[in-house]
Amino acid sequence: ARRDILAAGLTEAGFEVFKPAGTYFITTDIRPLGEKDGFAFCRALPERAGVVAIPNAVFYDDREAGAPFVRFAFCKREEVLREAAERLR
Repeated sequence: ARRDILAAGLTEAGFEVFKPAGTYFITTDIRPLGEKDGFAFCRALPERAGVVAIPNAVFYDDREAGAPFVRFAFCKREEVLREAAERLR
């Protein structure tokens, strides 16, 4: 249920969402938002929306391949996820 709350909010905010089957993180593609640098996006996001994300490039040997992907944790209370989704919209 928590995954679905956050996935819906991220989709409504314009992210391309890759729904996971077995983790506490949702990976998203930021290119539909006009962004391509996950590091810059994640550094600016707390100030822009009060939400934190993790750049997926830190998990790639080829950082350029992971550059447009960021992930969000959904192991939070449902009300926190709903507020995060609203802030991202």
